[in-house]
Formats: sequence, C-alpha cells, structure tokens
Amino acid sequence: MQQRLDLQLQGQKQHKAIHTLVSGNAEDGTYNPFPNYSFTGPIRPVYPLSKTRLVPDHIPRPDYAADGKPVAEARRAGQPPRLLTPEEQDKMRRSCRLAREVLDLAASHVRPGITTDELDEIVHNATIERNAYPSPLNYRNFPKSVCTSVNEVICHGIPDQRKLRDGDIVNIDVSLYFEGYHADLNATYPVGEIDEDSKKLIRTARSCLDESIKICKPGALFRDIGKVMHVLKA
Repeated sequence: MQQRLDLQLQGQKQHKAIHTLVSGNAEDGTYNPFPNYSFTGPIRPVYPLSKTRLVPDHIPRPDYAADGKPVAEARRAGQPPRLLTPEEQDKMRRSCRLAREVLDLAASHVRPGITTDELDEIVHNATIERNAYPSPLNYRNFPKSVCTSVNEVICHGIPDQRKLRDGDIVNIDVSLYFEGYHADLNATYPVGEIDEDSKKLIRTARSCLDESIKICKPGALFRDIGKVMHVLKA
C-alpha cells in the first residue's frame, strides 16, 4: 500500500514538473511569457513585471514619457550631430555625473539573491532623488527605468523577478534625463565568484573602453574606435 502511495506521489510530481515546463508557470506564480521562443542560452525571463514606477510631477520629462514616441529623435534622424555650446556641455557633464552616481549605487547592491527588479527600483529611486527622469522608462514603451542584461543577454534586458545567482555577470545600463540632456553609461559586474571566461570578458570590454577613450578628440573618425577595439586582447 505504501509503495502504491509513493508511486502516486512520484507521478503527481512528475506531472506537475512537466506542466510547469510546458506552460512556463511556476508554483510561486512567476512565468516565462515567451515559452515557445527559441532562446540561445539558459536565461529565461521571470514575469510578472512589477507595476510601472512613478515619477514625481515636478521632474522634467523627455517628449516620449507620456506616449512612448520619441518625436524629437525621429526629427533628427539622418542629421549630423549638433555641436554643443560651452554652457550646453556643462549641462551634459552634470547629467553624466549624476548617472555615474546612480550606476555606482546600483552596482553596490549586486549580490546573489537580489532580483533585477530590485535593482530597477534602486536606480529609479536614486534617479528621481536627483530630480532626473530615468530615460529608459516608456522609451518606445520600455517598461522599466534601467536595463539589466544577465549572462548571454546582449543588451537592453528588462528587469524582472529572476534572482541573480553566484557565477552570473550582469550589465547595468543607466540612462537619465536632466536639464534637457540624456546621460548614458553602463558596466558589467560579477555576481559572487565568476569563472575565468567571464572575468576575461569583463576585462576585455574594459580595455576596449579605456583604449578607445584615448583616441577620442576633434577630428577622430568613428571607424577608428572600432579599429582600436578589434586588435585588443584580454
């Protein structure tokens, strides 16, 4: 009799596991919204997403904040970059300094067990505390205030309920809008102890950035930045 009950319980567990795999739904209420998508690696989105975070009314917004449509960006498409006045450059520098502060703050919270949605909340709150608008929020309907890309996710990952695990790497991409200017910067961070390949990836990316910055000056060609990166090794 006991053996029969054990077999029944085992069968129920197997059935539940198969159902979870097929439906994408987990016992805790989370789910993969794209169960039929052909992913290139093991990372899966973990929904539902948290509610849209609010931005206080007094904070100036970019033109897409309400409807997701970046009208000014579309108007400038195909046009050469506009040279900024010294005053405008100072405003951009202020915006960039604030974004650096926010990125460093978010990075200080990276650890096994924290979710990328919690990182999004940290970035969102830190941004509005500086009277800035989190640029990703509602840009072409992007639902969050920062991009978090884990492991094989290349870029623009949507923060969700997945907990970071020991051995992961996570890219945090912070953008904010302040005094009419967007700042945009990112970095990739280890979660706990990571393997040598991950260390090499982070090290090489940092080298590419540092060496590329060295050649940036008036008259330098964009294509030369790519040439610098192409020949670098970890």
